[in-house]
Amino acid sequence: MQNKKDILWGGATASSQYEGGYDLDDKGLDTQDCRPYLKRTSDATTATRLLTQEVIEEAKKCQGIGNYPFRKGSDGYHHIDEDIALLKELGIDIYRFSISWARLYPQGDELEPNKKGIAFYDRIFKEVHKAGMKIFLTMNHYAVPLYLVENYGGWTNRKLVTFYERFARTVFEYWGQYIDYFLPFNEINAGYFSPYNGVGLVKEKDKPYNQSLVFQSLHHQFIASAKTIKIARKLSPKSQSGCMVACFCYYPLTSSPEDNLKAVRDEEINQWFAVDILANGHYPSYMDRFFRENDIHLKMEDGDETLLKEYACDFVSFSYYSSSIATVQEDGQQTAGNLVVSTKNPYLKASEWGWQIDPIGLRIMLNKMYDRTQKPIFISENGLGARDQLNSDFSIHDPYRIDYLKQHFKQIEEAIDDGVDVIGYIMWGVIDIVSAGSCEMAKRYGVIYVDGDNLGNGTYKRYKKDSFKWYHDYIQAQHQQFKK
Repeated sequence: MQNKKDILWGGATASSQYEGGYDLDDKGLDTQDCRPYLKRTSDATTATRLLTQEVIEEAKKCQGIGNYPFRKGSDGYHHIDEDIALLKELGIDIYRFSISWARLYPQGDELEPNKKGIAFYDRIFKEVHKAGMKIFLTMNHYAVPLYLVENYGGWTNRKLVTFYERFARTVFEYWGQYIDYFLPFNEINAGYFSPYNGVGLVKEKDKPYNQSLVFQSLHHQFIASAKTIKIARKLSPKSQSGCMVACFCYYPLTSSPEDNLKAVRDEEINQWFAVDILANGHYPSYMDRFFRENDIHLKMEDGDETLLKEYACDFVSFSYYSSSIATVQEDGQQTAGNLVVSTKNPYLKASEWGWQIDPIGLRIMLNKMYDRTQKPIFISENGLGARDQLNSDFSIHDPYRIDYLKQHFKQIEEAIDDGVDVIGYIMWGVIDIVSAGSCEMAKRYGVIYVDGDNLGNGTYKRYKKDSFKWYHDYIQAQHQQFKK
């Protein structure tokens, strides 16, 4: 008999990609506000994530939106009520959204929060709750107040743990009663392979990132995560705490022992080490050799290890868009992916942006994650970025997205039948948002179309795609099965 389970179905946005209003309500400039849109080239996606001080200085000179699409986002700031009503109509069980740290604390180190920022989010929490959706809060989705980066060195500085604690306490004091699930950090392992996004580390021109600074920054985030969970358990005991990583599902290119070992090592460093720390409560032994061989020396304070152990998360979650290939060969054809590049898999098709589509990889990752942690799992991000066409009758036909969802939902069912404890699935960019990977609006993920382009032009009116009705009907049918 098949192992069935009624799970939560949802959708997600992120403040920096959705809200806009970068200069409203006394919001401070943050790291994402400084990422420029670059016309697509072979290295455009990488270039938008490797920001130097020179690039940031250029961004600070721009007083408007200019070439910085995150400043406009989906103009969610001016469409909050409409968007929440659309999500309610869609019928999702849970909405994942994030808070702009720089809207609550414009510089990041203030002693008191920005009252206008409090009022803005107070309205969102209450309206989502009133609409009957559970709330999955991402407390920090990449964007760090730029002041903290320029004056403290970002997460390289342990003082950010204190500033983040203050931010976290504010969130739970004001809205703890509404929060069902929360993540202290989005895709926390991104700090390793995308340090500007993940830990606010500015790249020195023509030099690689200092790996000791990268991992020291990550350690500070791990500590901040544990301290946030400690705060939440006191102020919002019903809220479930989670950790989140970007998952890539590594396959060896060949059956050679060398490629297989490379797949194990890539998966350990790129995704598992953060899970092992935040979910299992300790630094894994395989990191000892990695730190030694890469001359990485972490500074830990007394009590750090105890804190990580006592305040491990309640559930685990991950983003999944495509699988990756691991090989010791250096002549393979490369393809793009979420935050990283990979050797091309000849057995898979890819999106226009080169992200290879692998639904079975989602089932594999669910099994691996559950085997490793034995904790309930949220698929906190998944979806297809595609170029959608708004027709003259305002219809948007996206059968490719419906097919993508069908294939991935089938593999979630299989994973549940495998015995994996899945809590829910959250569709990424349920409302079209600016892509964090390529800094463009043209790469659309949503079932709700937003009429805007890469440079902030358009009406920003909302239109339902064909996938809107399909997802609505799918959710209703799934829940109906368990009412019989």
